Amino acid sequence: MPARIIAAASFTVFICLSAAHAGSQSIPASAEGQIEFNTPSGNIGCIYTPKGGTSTYQPRDGGPELSCSRVEPSYVTVILGPKGPATLIKNPGEQGCCSDVTKLGYGNSWSKGPFSCQSSTKGLSCTGSNGHGFFLSKAKVTAK
Repeated sequence: MPARIIAAASFTVFICLSAAHAGSQSIPASAEGQIEFNTPSGNIGCIYTPKGGTSTYQPRDGGPELSCSRVEPSYVTVILGPKGPATLIKNPGEQGCCSDVTKLGYGNSWSKGPFSCQSSTKGLSCTGSNGHGFFLSKAKVTAK
């Protein structure tokens, strides 16, 4: 009987630890510190730019910055900086989005600097440490 209890307890601890670590996903940065990821559907793509920007891109407030774009049913971009609410651009013009980069799996989360995102089959939800954020899906876009 004690062996069965120990086995059950060990299994329970394994399941709990696996669940705690299964959700956080690490995504590698480029040489200049940018991180790109897409949702598994390929409809939403994001780029994180570190504070200070890169040799080719400077965030308007110095960064860091998280910019995510949705392709369908209409193209929109949401930009979240370290201060203030997210900026929704309803018609960003022709943009490249959603290239062949790491997918942030459904049920997984990603975080860097002041930003964190959660991917689900319902859409992508991202927030900054200042409490502002956004939600993107095929059906809905909200920015606060």
